Amino acid sequence: MNTLSPVLPVLLDAHVARKRYGAHTVIADVGLQVRRGEIVCLVGPSGCGKSTLLRIVAGLDADFRGTVTLGGLALDGPSTRVGVIFQEPRLLPWLTVADNVGFAAGRHGGRDPRVMHLLTEVGLGSFAHALPSALSGGMAQRAAIARGLFGEPELLLLDEPFSAVDAMTRMHLQSLLLDVVARHGTSAIVVTHDLDEALYLGDRVLMLAAEPGRIDGEITVGVPRPRDRRDPELARLRTRLFDAFHRFWEASATDTRRSSVET
Repeated sequence: MNTLSPVLPVLLDAHVARKRYGAHTVIADVGLQVRRGEIVCLVGPSGCGKSTLLRIVAGLDADFRGTVTLGGLALDGPSTRVGVIFQEPRLLPWLTVADNVGFAAGRHGGRDPRVMHLLTEVGLGSFAHALPSALSGGMAQRAAIARGLFGEPELLLLDEPFSAVDAMTRMHLQSLLLDVVARHGTSAIVVTHDLDEALYLGDRVLMLAAEPGRIDGEITVGVPRPRDRRDPELARLRTRLFDAFHRFWEASATDTRRSSVET
């Protein structure tokens, strides 16, 4: 299933034929393409391999059968061309906010002029010399977004980046992410359990199923940006996503009951 725009060139082309943890197959026959400037959201039940797939693309897990290329070049490990933003900000508490953002540039990376530019973009210019303990949860995640963009990556990977903040902060961070990704021309893959978030952020939403992890459906979000969260089209697409997962949950429950009876 491929509904990618024919206009934008493919940036990421990943195929994971098999990923195992011991005897357990976590991912099987997953093909993932992301075009330049595109945001793709991954949704699915726990255990379907969303975070594992992100780790493979990031070069943090090389123990799989398959290939990952970025701009036609093979990725066989972590690369500055790929930025990663985790669920928690993971700021180093003994470094200033600026030095955290510029950490990849060395001990005094905070002095790099790109750091202040990024901090200003995310609304933290006045906190450059503060320690992370002075930041709220939302502010710390904004610093993490700035750090993820510091290396000017072509692809940004985000693993449930806003799940630990309150609803209002989450909406603000979602809008901030869209703004900075568009400004930097960066592609992004976002793992989320929030269907509304996936539809607000994504150009496409990929639905993953488990046992083993695989792409089980795709929705193209044709709503132009800036998007209104109350748009009826987003509500219609949310119903499609919910119905797809409801069918998956029913099938899983049926399989579980059948296995119990057979046992």
